[in-house]
Amino acid sequence: MKSRSRLMLEKSIAAMLSAIEIYNKPDFKYREETFSVLCINSWELLLKAKVLNLASNKPASLYAMELRTLKSGKRSTVRRPKTNRSGNPMSINLFEAYRIVHEEYGVKINKAVHDNLIAITEIRDNAIHFVNDDMLLSLKIQELGSASLQNYLHLVSSWFGDVLSGYNFYLMPLSFFRNFSEAPGVSLNSSEKKVLNYIKKSEEPYDKSEKVGDYNLTLRIDVKFQKVKSTSGMPVQITNDPSATTVFLSEEDFTDKYPWDYDILSTRLSKRYSDFKMNNDYHKIRKKLESDKKFAYQRLLNPSNPKGGKKTFYNPNIQKEFDKHYTKVS
Repeated sequence: MKSRSRLMLEKSIAAMLSAIEIYNKPDFKYREETFSVLCINSWELLLKAKVLNLASNKPASLYAMELRTLKSGKRSTVRRPKTNRSGNPMSINLFEAYRIVHEEYGVKINKAVHDNLIAITEIRDNAIHFVNDDMLLSLKIQELGSASLQNYLHLVSSWFGDVLSGYNFYLMPLSFFRNFSEAPGVSLNSSEKKVLNYIKKSEEPYDKSEKVGDYNLTLRIDVKFQKVKSTSGMPVQITNDPSATTVFLSEEDFTDKYPWDYDILSTRLSKRYSDFKMNNDYHKIRKKLESDKKFAYQRLLNPSNPKGGKKTFYNPNIQKEFDKHYTKVS
């Protein structure tokens, strides 16, 4: 049976694939607006999947909490799940999920990811003002979208392993379905100008570096059409020889059982205990617990190289062992 985090991840991937498919349709009148809605939906589901993964798949980890007003008129001191019209618990939003992953668990996320999500969210929130024939805006949305897809690929692979190898994650360049190579000067309405100016300000801190990294705020795809000679193709050799060596590439999926690394473990313990310190005592206790596979697992950084480096991952239940040595925050 699949865990809640895995089911949420699958929904996230489905939303992103839908965003790409709609964007790449040759004739779609609401292309950029629909892409921004589905893209942000996918990111929210991804971050919620990570929260579930880090919180041992407890549904309550996604509940939006509030201090309710008591019958006496006073505010309660205990936070309870905020409910919707039907009485079901409401879930946290995109940026609260981001905050929990990044701050509450100490997962390192490149700042460009956050800035990219803010820019695309701004586009989504203002989508009603946009017109698809506005080339300057369309180009900017594609630059943000291309970077967002690359960021998404890297984080999914880092957090959940090689689950996207069977998919092509790219946006068709505008020049494939629109006859231009650069956006011409156009007359934007006031709403569109505000959005583009906002994105421009977000881009300025990244202007100093032209290098494309693993995580980016915007990316531009340049397309150049060239005539190809028949001899320039890639040589391929296929064999039906049953004695040929068969190669299988596989990766053990243990992210549900061991979702924490050293940084996350240390962050969670520092928030859990009033007297916790990252000193020799802590490292001594941790090293002893690492020998028990109920609490920790050493994974090869490169599964195909047994002699390569290793990294230790932890099961959240390891906290119960630390309870024996430290004082929990009341």
